[in-house]
Amino acid sequence: MHIGILSDTHGYADPQLSDVFAGVARILHAGDIGSLAVLDALANIAPVTAVWGNVDGAPIRHRTEEAAWLECDGVSIWMTHIAGHPGHWQRGMGRRLRDRRPDLFICGHSHILRIERVKALDNMLFLNPGAAGRQGLHTRRTCVRLDIARGTVTSADVIHLDEP
Repeated sequence: MHIGILSDTHGYADPQLSDVFAGVARILHAGDIGSLAVLDALANIAPVTAVWGNVDGAPIRHRTEEAAWLECDGVSIWMTHIAGHPGHWQRGMGRRLRDRRPDLFICGHSHILRIERVKALDNMLFLNPGAAGRQGLHTRRTCVRLDIARGTVTSADVIHLDEP
């Protein structure tokens, strides 16, 4: 199973995403969507699960949740927008992760691409896909294509979205 993961589009639906995410079973958007048009563009590629971020107003918050729990091919996934990162979690996030640890934890917000195993949380996979939008301090726009098979994440490919 292939999954496309992105965050922090801030209203920009990169036309390259239709090629980058071609053939994925699902797209996960970790917040700061910025526009309903982004959700609609992604939904034309594959089914979308999205959470709202701090820049998202009422229209987006009505179509999304603050956090999403789902399972994909035996992998439990928890996604939210603001969480910090391993060793520097947002207040209370470390406790929440210990109480109900997913196999894969996805967040956005920082615009910093980061993928790592968290040994302190039973080797949970932490993933922040960076930012796919044009707004923010990031210098490269990124997203991730994840492969899952029978309860295991088998690969994570970082895609750099270059300007056309």
